[in-house]
Amino acid sequence: MSSPPAFSSVRISGCWALGPDGGSSSAESLDRLYPAVGSTKPPRKRTTSQCKSEPPLLRTSKRTIYTAGRPPWYNEHGTQSKEAFVIGLGGGSASGKTTVATMIIEALDVPWVVLLSMDSFYKVLTKQQQEQAANNDFNFDHPDAFDFDLIIATLKKLKQGKSVKIPIYDFTTHSRKKEWKTLYGANVIIFEGIMAFADKELLKLLDLKIFVDTDSDIRLVRRLRRDISERGRDIEGVIKQYNKFVKPAFDQYIQPTMRLADIVVPRGSGNTVAIDLIVQHVHSQLEERKLRWDMAALASAHQCHPLPQTLSVLKSTPQVRGMHTIIRNKETSRDEFIFYSKRLMRLLIEHALSLLPFQSCTVQTPQGHDYEGRTYSGKQITGVSILRAGETMEPALRAVCKDVRIGTILIQTNCNTGEPELHYLRLPKDISEDHVILMDCTVSTGAAAMMAVRVLLDHDVPEDKIFLLSLLMAEMGVHSVAYAFPRVKIITTAVDKKVNDLFRIIPGIGNFGDRYFGTDAPPDWSDDEDALST
Repeated sequence: MSSPPAFSSVRISGCWALGPDGGSSSAESLDRLYPAVGSTKPPRKRTTSQCKSEPPLLRTSKRTIYTAGRPPWYNEHGTQSKEAFVIGLGGGSASGKTTVATMIIEALDVPWVVLLSMDSFYKVLTKQQQEQAANNDFNFDHPDAFDFDLIIATLKKLKQGKSVKIPIYDFTTHSRKKEWKTLYGANVIIFEGIMAFADKELLKLLDLKIFVDTDSDIRLVRRLRRDISERGRDIEGVIKQYNKFVKPAFDQYIQPTMRLADIVVPRGSGNTVAIDLIVQHVHSQLEERKLRWDMAALASAHQCHPLPQTLSVLKSTPQVRGMHTIIRNKETSRDEFIFYSKRLMRLLIEHALSLLPFQSCTVQTPQGHDYEGRTYSGKQITGVSILRAGETMEPALRAVCKDVRIGTILIQTNCNTGEPELHYLRLPKDISEDHVILMDCTVSTGAAAMMAVRVLLDHDVPEDKIFLLSLLMAEMGVHSVAYAFPRVKIITTAVDKKVNDLFRIIPGIGNFGDRYFGTDAPPDWSDDEDALST
């Protein structure tokens, strides 16, 4: 077992919990005033870490954990009242940080976790530094090699529940790839890296700081096994690199940050007692930060309020009312239901397109005369369907918008909490510059619609460029979306006044997805069911 740290601390069942007297344990005592790269310290060959492309999910014996995260739940005001819990994992190279992180994730048994590696945040090298790296003369283990500004900005956004773009670093070319990966906020964010505690601003974002303290001989053995079997290097070269670069970097930059940790875990992943205690503490913190979707709050928040000005309802002509009569009739056959639903969708989308911005233009007719007309003044239009019912509106959009781009969002309900959760997302590139037609066939509470709007906002789509289209909406859903996102345009063919105790629209249309696709509705379905429980 590892020896106790030299500073004041308290031993707690296999881990070290540092007290306030732990030798300058305040974050303010740590100053990022290190010598410049390539000054007095000899450069080293990059071998300590690689950018791992984390899998989007982790399958355990109990459940599937989504390690790509998700947008957290937003309340009836469209805001997040609590921040995610961020765990920082520091320690030397090959100390077992990633293994400890995986064990914590499995033991926590929460569905949404972001696992963020510091390896993704190496700085973009200059031409001279590229040449040094190619000759193994650039020190990748120096704090100045990391882009701390980007790390801090990324963690801040994740902590607030916003989506972020993560660079992918290619250590073969010592450069960032053109492709960046997208991560979302989550219940828990685990940030791991050798310099996880090497910046004062970064420390302020960490709710729990854990230092994985593994014996240097064990770390050397792990490096030998990895570099020889995976990287084709010889024993002499690995030992030379360890003595010249890895060990000095640990002594100068990494080990001193141990005093800043809340918990020091001796023996790394072998210390199951320490990991159990960490998990218990995180569970208690998550319970305090628990976010619940309060349907009752939505139902009562906007009662007796007039319908918002952002709502546009298709004119109820005899034709429109006749089609509603057919699709609302429980005796209508599936073929007729599909036929008249498609007709309504086409009218709805045509009506929505008339609300897009247009500008004056002059064209010349075949007879040689000028015609003062109008043309769409935006860049382009993108449709986004909320699966599964929303995708039934895609053909109507394609029929009237030539070469329209289509994206999809899948949102499902957590059976234990009743909260909508994002499970799948595919959006076109550069969607932030488009007018977005967000499609769902029925909206009762607005739960799925609010999360879908939040996803679009997280992808930098301006709120006033989002058009929410639905064949049928409840007043409750209209108010919920409009209150949370007052600049989103809401467009529908009809608004029903009531929602019953099961959050079904009254008089309603039934379960649209089941009637359209010919499937059987479960006994506890709601009118948001197509979006939330498919």
